[in-house]
Amino acid sequence: DLFETTRSFLHGHVQAVHTAMRRLGFESLLASRPCRERDLVVAMVTAQILEPDSKLATTRWWHTTTLPATLGVADADEDDFYEALDWLATRQEHIEKKLAARHLENDGLVLYDLTSSYFEGKTCPLAALGHNRDGKKGKLQVNYGLLTDGNGCPVAVSVFEGNTGDPKTFLPQVEKLRQTFGIERMVLVGDRGMISQKQINTLKDLKGVDWITALKTGAIRSLVEGGHVQLGLFDDRNLFELIHPDFPGERLVACRNAELGKLRAHKRQSLIEATVKELEKVRAMVARGTLKGKGVIGVRIGKVIDKYKVGKHVRTEIEDAAFSFSLDDANIAEEASLDGIYVIRTSLPNDRITAEDAVRSYKALSQVERAFRSMKTIDLEVRPIRHHLETRVKAHIFLCVLAQYVVHHMIEAWRPMLFCDEDQAAKKTRDPVAKAQRSPDALHKVTSKTHDDGATVHSFHTLLKMLSTIVRNVCRPPGDATDSHTFDVTTTPTAVQQRAYDLLEEITV
Repeated sequence: DLFETTRSFLHGHVQAVHTAMRRLGFESLLASRPCRERDLVVAMVTAQILEPDSKLATTRWWHTTTLPATLGVADADEDDFYEALDWLATRQEHIEKKLAARHLENDGLVLYDLTSSYFEGKTCPLAALGHNRDGKKGKLQVNYGLLTDGNGCPVAVSVFEGNTGDPKTFLPQVEKLRQTFGIERMVLVGDRGMISQKQINTLKDLKGVDWITALKTGAIRSLVEGGHVQLGLFDDRNLFELIHPDFPGERLVACRNAELGKLRAHKRQSLIEATVKELEKVRAMVARGTLKGKGVIGVRIGKVIDKYKVGKHVRTEIEDAAFSFSLDDANIAEEASLDGIYVIRTSLPNDRITAEDAVRSYKALSQVERAFRSMKTIDLEVRPIRHHLETRVKAHIFLCVLAQYVVHHMIEAWRPMLFCDEDQAAKKTRDPVAKAQRSPDALHKVTSKTHDDGATVHSFHTLLKMLSTIVRNVCRPPGDATDSHTFDVTTTPTAVQQRAYDLLEEITV
């Protein structure tokens, strides 16, 4: 009866992000001295984590929270955001140097992968048609490559035109690591489409630069046909090492994952069945006379083949008024013999890394892929990109990488409260080829959805939403219409909410 609440602002999730930022020294990463631009970038990164949206929508949403008041930017509009993005673009190299000094070291692993995101609009110089990883056919896109440490912690990002091939982006990263970040000795890990033979030939001339990648399917087939990879050896083990004259100075580690083989066989069979079903429709149309002409029939067949990508397994005979097809069983059997087989290649000698650790290091690329999924979908929603100026597109992507940097550390701190597996040490000792298995404790969390003490297990976002129920109320004495004697009262955290805050206080860099 002594006071009344006039307004309430969501606060708990803002406090959580800012606690993580404080532990990470995030503000000093951006700039050593306070300035309005730094505050605006901190606000944008926070908003990107909590409620990713356009800059205009953000200026509408954030007034429901304590975010703008906490940073003293309540008067900012979308134009201020754009100016802050321009400021961030000029700071990117300096910030990345600081991140590299924190997380990269000589002889350490550096993971690199490339992805793309689509544009809304057509005027940006970076926008181009390319290999669309978002499934948005006909959309212009931009490519960007992410450098991380061996644990998937983001360090740097480079943005390229949307039609840039993966291998072309790789060597600039090597120079960035050597020249900009001052890393003299490194082990680069990239997928088989990234580190091609051309790139390897260049890397061999660079002192202190080693690499781990994998062979493409054609090279694996040549090894099998030449008897260098004997499939019978996989009867007793799932991994063995070999050398080959075509790969001088390299080690090859052949692996066979039976579960992966079954998945690939099932997928191929499903695609073949879908192709046959569509081709049967085409054959029926030709038989009825509704589809005539060799060229017209061929175009229709081509659409089916391109859709399911199994044309190499189908033989076709096309005439002006007839069409027949059959499956190439020998070709199918040949491909099936390689199901589940992959070969890791590395320049590292035996005294630097074991065959098992080479496989584990290559599989660490899944950490970069996980970061991309977080940035593009479940957490940060980097896409669609609505900016049109090249510098702002780059700044927007860098902003999302900075947000991912904070999210990465928050998730690591919150592992005990999330569905995440807490037994990370097991990754270094488990079978590197076999399918990854959750620890018993992680399985219990997944199946029961609760901890041993009965507390609810959360995802990253549901935990943030639970924290957002902590609000800051603006109160005043009853009848004080002028708001001249207002004061704030913040909700007291529950035991679970307090534990989340306590875990964030344990973040270290």
